[in-house]
Amino acid sequence: MNDNIIDLTLWQLLSAYIFIIILLIIVKLRKIPRDKEILIATLRMTFQLLIVGYILMYLFDNPHPLLTTAVVVIMVTFAIWNIFKRVHGKLNRKMKQVIAVSMAAGTLSSLIYFNFVVIQFSPWYEPRYFIPIAGMIIGNSMTGITLGVQTLVEGMNDQKSRVEGALMLGATPKEATRKMVNQAFDSAILPTINSMVGTGIVFLPGMMTGQILAGVNPVTAIEYQIAILLGITGAVALTVIIFVQNGYKVFFNNNKQIL
Repeated sequence: MNDNIIDLTLWQLLSAYIFIIILLIIVKLRKIPRDKEILIATLRMTFQLLIVGYILMYLFDNPHPLLTTAVVVIMVTFAIWNIFKRVHGKLNRKMKQVIAVSMAAGTLSSLIYFNFVVIQFSPWYEPRYFIPIAGMIIGNSMTGITLGVQTLVEGMNDQKSRVEGALMLGATPKEATRKMVNQAFDSAILPTINSMVGTGIVFLPGMMTGQILAGVNPVTAIEYQIAILLGITGAVALTVIIFVQNGYKVFFNNNKQIL
């Protein structure tokens, strides 16, 4: 353990909750009905992180390929479930299947490539590396595909008549929905691109900051941060392209008619 690491006392940690109190005061004064949501989010964040902390302590002390794999599977499963909950509007069974397959295929393939080709840590199931990297890749992919799903669903609903008109003129479903598919992909990757643009000048990413606080050489921390940002970008792009290339098909029947 690095001697330069500052351990937070309970009172120091509790003092950070003043920022939540400030937020609650602001929404109360502005009469914005978000106070309950903020409280629930704060409590969930606190308890979830505490539980995860103890789980990670056990995993770090008892590294095992099955345990590491199980944690990653749980993370992907929870991310998929979270996408279903965050997208406004009802998703049919086929759309949920496309989302699930896209998330699993995109994130896991990117994670395997990143860990085995880019980082190359040993053993491959080392939870100290595998799980945090998986969390960043899966979390960002979840955000990206959520935006992609929402944009595609809204676009298909709002421009249904335009799509029908294109079909009547002889266009294929792929041609008729190209604009919506491109918009969905663009909206999904935009936050990741913006994050890359602002990194280093506007803000220091969490992974890099954590390593620096832990005493790692800043240049080494930067190298890791560049690698993980590139990995996240690739994972988001791969996950979303798999989704949009298959998601639009859900809106058509076997006769290529819009539902």
